[in-house]
Amino acid sequence: MGALMVAVAFFGLLAFGLPVGFAIGVAGVVGIIDMGPRFMQMVPDRMFAGLDLFPFLAMPFFILAGEIMNRSGITMGLVRLADALVGWMRGGMAHSNMVASVMFAGLTGSATADSAAFGNTLVPAMVKGGYSRPYACAVTAAGSIIGPTIPPSTLAIIYGSIMGVSIAGLFAAGILPGLLICAICMTVIALTARRKGLPKGEGRPSLRLVGAALKEGFLAALLPVFILGAILGGFATPTEAAAIAVAYALVVGGLVYRALSWRDLYEVAVRTTRITGVIFLIIASASILGWWMTFNRIPQAIAEGMLSISDNPMVIIGLILLLLLVIGLVMDINATLIILAPVLAPLTVQIGMEPVHAGIMIILALNISLMTPPVGACLFVLASVTGEKVEAITRELWPFILAEVTILLVVAYWSDLTLFIPRLLGL
Repeated sequence: MGALMVAVAFFGLLAFGLPVGFAIGVAGVVGIIDMGPRFMQMVPDRMFAGLDLFPFLAMPFFILAGEIMNRSGITMGLVRLADALVGWMRGGMAHSNMVASVMFAGLTGSATADSAAFGNTLVPAMVKGGYSRPYACAVTAAGSIIGPTIPPSTLAIIYGSIMGVSIAGLFAAGILPGLLICAICMTVIALTARRKGLPKGEGRPSLRLVGAALKEGFLAALLPVFILGAILGGFATPTEAAAIAVAYALVVGGLVYRALSWRDLYEVAVRTTRITGVIFLIIASASILGWWMTFNRIPQAIAEGMLSISDNPMVIIGLILLLLLVIGLVMDINATLIILAPVLAPLTVQIGMEPVHAGIMIILALNISLMTPPVGACLFVLASVTGEKVEAITRELWPFILAEVTILLVVAYWSDLTLFIPRLLGL
């Protein structure tokens, strides 16, 4: 009876438009009330305990660093560098969008930040260059999930913190999947370029042009290398590296390029606070619901249910991916991660998966949810920024979704590929 009440409360509140963080928290409280008044003290206890993890401090710092770099206009140097490298191809601006997404990913670790930034800049430029607006938005949405895959990924920080898995290891494991997503999306663009009549660039760029673009985008491109080098080399924790990233962004944006005003810093701080507040509210609320689920042995029931279907590791991995992709269609990925990670991680251990491998598989599956209807966050960000309809974007997006699900299957079933860089670095 309690489980039914919690499900009705959660989905009912979502249907009435209540923000997901509040819906999760209220549903968790409903479950605890059903258990008895003496358990009510667990509500504030679990909210505090859910946030009382030192690695979580890295998230607002990484978000702030990305916001500073974006506001100062430095990231447009990355776009021009990407265009100099691949803009000469047929569908060159679409290819540039993908390459720029890889570079931008190392600054923010956020898909929605990528969507908002490129929705304001690259999408209008692509439309002006002869691309349809829905297609330009679809390319941007497909590339945006590279952000939370390639480090610094906020989902990797959350997963590593709550599951006790090496965040540095998750960062390293996300590099190859992120690059593979870029490669397969560029392949989709290339294969469909002639059929869609995509414009062709003006010819291969000269070394002088590439050199000028590299000079312009060098300092921005250096930040992710600097962050990863510090973390993976063992010189700094993710939290320390995030704080250093903020200092680097302030120096480059404010002193080198002189592109930041005090008003810019205020607006960046406000936006960072809002984004962080939403994420932390979801984490705190999901901690209540997660405790209720654990107390009632729901994770064990789900695990036993999956194992009753089959004990074959290949089948179990497929069921996990299916569960994540389906739930990701209707639920915020941060909440899904916090609620389901404690359920699924032990199951992956039972079938012999490495913790880092399982973590990056779960993270990538949830990242794909960011661009799938009906609640894909990147779709709605692009729709609000560009004025395009979500339905029109989705029609152009399906080839990219199928391609990225293919990469998800490769990541899930080919552990040696996923763990190549972590093992190379001894993580």
